[in-house]
Amino acid sequence: MALDEHLLPYGLRDVKVTPIADDGSYGTFVDLPASRTLSWSEDEDFEELRGDDTVIAERGSGPTVSWDLESGGVSMDALAVLNGGTVTETGTTPNIVRTYNKKGTDSKPYFRIDGQAINDNGGDTHVVLYRCKVTGSVEGEFSDGSFLISSCSGRGYADPNNSENVWDLVANETATAIAQPA
Repeated sequence: MALDEHLLPYGLRDVKVTPIADDGSYGTFVDLPASRTLSWSEDEDFEELRGDDTVIAERGSGPTVSWDLESGGVSMDALAVLNGGTVTETGTTPNIVRTYNKKGTDSKPYFRIDGQAINDNGGDTHVVLYRCKVTGSVEGEFSDGSFLISSCSGRGYADPNNSENVWDLVANETATAIAQPA
C-alpha cells in the first residue's frame, strides 16, 4: 500500500514526553497514559518598522508552538517530566506509598513531546514538538462521579540539538511505535 498524500489521522493512540537535560541530551521517555488530546498551533511574533505613515518592513522572531495536553488520570512520572518536582516511593506491598512533590524552588524543565495517531489507511502520523516547557497551568480536578482529567499547556521552541527544527509532522506507510529519541 502506498503512502497517501492526503493523510487521515484518527484519534490519539499514544503520547510520550522525554526530559531534556541542560546539555541538550534526552532522558528516557515516559508514557502519558490515557492520552485524550494533544493540540498544537504554530505562532510567531512580528515587529513592524513604521515610518512616513506606512509599514516599511516586518520581521518575525522565529516560529514557536503553543500546545495543550490532556489525559485521563495522572502519571506521577509524566508529571515530574512536565512540571519538575520529584517522585518517591516508600514501603512494600501492600503498603506502598508513591508521592509526587513540587517545591517552590523546582523550576519547570524542558522536554520533548511525541504524539501518534493511526491513519485511516493503516499507517500513522506522528507529531514531534522538539523542546517544550509548561508555561500555562497544570490542572486536575477530583469531581463526584467523574474520573480525574489532568491537563497542561505551554510553548514549544527550537530543538536544542538542531535549532532549525521546531516541530515535525511525520507520516508512516506502516504504523510505527514512538521511538526513544537518540
